Amino acid sequence: MLPTLTGVGRLTGDPEMSFTASGKAVANVSLAFNSRRLNQQTQQWEDGDVFFIRGSVWERLAENVVETLAKGMEVIVTGEIRTRSWEKDGVKHERPDLFIRSIAPNLAFSVAKVSKDAQSQQNGQSGGQRPPQTQQQTQGQAQRSRPTNPPADDPWAVDAAKGYSDEPPF
Repeated sequence: MLPTLTGVGRLTGDPEMSFTASGKAVANVSLAFNSRRLNQQTQQWEDGDVFFIRGSVWERLAENVVETLAKGMEVIVTGEIRTRSWEKDGVKHERPDLFIRSIAPNLAFSVAKVSKDAQSQQNGQSGGQRPPQTQQQTQGQAQRSRPTNPPADDPWAVDAAKGYSDEPPF
C-alpha cells in the first residue's frame, strides 16, 4: 500500500496543464509543506523545515485545478506518494510524486465561490465519465428526470438571483 499524504501546503507555481497522447488532461502542481512556529522569545513566526513535492492531477480535477488555483495559494491536499521514474540521456532518474486525489483552497486565508463545472452537472456529483447510453435508456431517464425548479420548502434551494441561500438548511 502506498503512503497517503494529507496536509496544508502552498503552491510554489501555477498549475501546468498538458494532455497525454490519448487526450487525457493532466496538471502538474508544485507544493511546499512547511512547519511555522511562533518563537516565544521574539514573538515572531519562524519557518521550520520545508518539504517540496510535485504532484499530478488528472482529468476533470486537473481542468478544475488549472482554472481555480494559482501560485502562492494555500491548499488542503490529499494523495498517494509514488515514485516517478524517467530516463534522460541514458541516465535513469527518480523522484517522489504526489498522485493528488483532492485539492482545494484553504478557506482560513481565502474566500472561494464554489460552483459545479459543466461536466459535473451533466454527469452527477462524481464528475466522472458515464458509459454510452442507448436511446431507450435516455428516454426512460427523461421521463424520470427531476423537476427544473425545487419545491418552495426546499432548505437547500439556491436563489438564482443571488447565487446562494441566506438561510441555513437547518
